[in-house]
Amino acid sequence: MTLRRAAYRTFMFVMALALVAALWEGYKLVGPKDGGSLFGVSILPRSNDTAMPHVWDMLSRYARAERRGSDTQIWQVVLSGAWYSLRLSLVGFVLGGSIGVGLAILMARFKRAEQGLLPYLVISQTVPLIALAPLVVAWGGKLEIGAFVWPRWLSASVLGAFLAFFPISVGSLRGLTSAPGAAVELMSSYAATWRQTLWKLRFPAAVPFMVPAFKLGASGAVIGVVVAEISTGLKGGIGRLIIEYAREATADPAKVFTAVFGAAALGLTMAGLVALVDLVVMRNRPKEVAA
Repeated sequence: MTLRRAAYRTFMFVMALALVAALWEGYKLVGPKDGGSLFGVSILPRSNDTAMPHVWDMLSRYARAERRGSDTQIWQVVLSGAWYSLRLSLVGFVLGGSIGVGLAILMARFKRAEQGLLPYLVISQTVPLIALAPLVVAWGGKLEIGAFVWPRWLSASVLGAFLAFFPISVGSLRGLTSAPGAAVELMSSYAATWRQTLWKLRFPAAVPFMVPAFKLGASGAVIGVVVAEISTGLKGGIGRLIIEYAREATADPAKVFTAVFGAAALGLTMAGLVALVDLVVMRNRPKEVAA
């Protein structure tokens, strides 16, 4: 059943990609070359080759050299940049996940903590990341904590954690408070401590809520890292490649999409890692059987 479900999801994912490609090419075929406007407001994107390259042009660009006269193909450069950003995203995801779960446990334990912290968690997500990025990246090489000197790459990971912790904390809180009241009362009747109830009842009940939250958090970590790289020009990652390739968009429009697709694949990879960990860790969990 698990293999069949995985095959079905893979098939639907491929079909969704094919549908997006068909819609792209369909609009390129019938859409206005210079865009469309209504009452002076542009409402339709341009469909010319500079703004919307053909799908096959974008995919075939991976097999060509990054620059004229270079022996390095562009897929190698994009893969290297994605690998660098992946490592930063993993650090940000771990930081954001730890903070998010810790806050969820605190809010689930103390109602006053939930009432006091939750509004500020919501407000924190209204801060524009592109404005916050230069401030956090400025810590690199300047902030010292004892013998530890803050590296510049860690700032990008912190920004990834900033976007990751919110969905994780909210999803974990909802999961930790989802345990049936009768089960909680049963644990109390056994004189179980709150910690025992947390590990033996609340966390197992929270798994269905935490896995989607962690997937969102993983994707958020990628977004935070890529935005930090774009905003600050941090070298080595996929965000820097997007900046560099965007400068060549007029002469080589398909090139910039190779980096954009790399960033999208990075987000899918992070979410896939969460799903894989869930599959491995919970493989022996009893399945609910419909009556």
